[in-house]
Amino acid sequence: MRLTQSTDLALRMMMRIAVVEDGQSPTTRGVATALGIPYSHAAKVVTRLQHLGVLEARRGRGGGLALTEAGRHGSVGQLVRALEGAGEVVGCEGEPCSLRSVCRLRTALGAAQDAFYTSLDPHTIDDFVSGPTGPLLLSLSL
Repeated sequence: MRLTQSTDLALRMMMRIAVVEDGQSPTTRGVATALGIPYSHAAKVVTRLQHLGVLEARRGRGGGLALTEAGRHGSVGQLVRALEGAGEVVGCEGEPCSLRSVCRLRTALGAAQDAFYTSLDPHTIDDFVSGPTGPLLLSLSL
């Protein structure tokens, strides 16, 4: 299974925002620059994260980005599920497949997808920025 580019960017952006020092409010442009992400992609990701309630974005003087409690301490598995959507690993939606009603492959891949998300469930963004990752993220200037 491979995450969409949008989900990958969302997780990396949230990790960078999570290590911001007190009193700082990074901007979308600053985070995009620090992570080497095109600003247009970062802006779309910020909008999506706001809608999911895991990121606050304030405009104007004194504005910036900040994780909400749900963004900082919520399940990464639940976040990835929300970002990825309800799609299956295999695309059985197109032409009618003669195996669809008895397909063991589709069932096995669905179970693997569930296991993937379940393995992320106990983790939070804070878990991913502890240890050596946090200082490295801080070194990426905003």
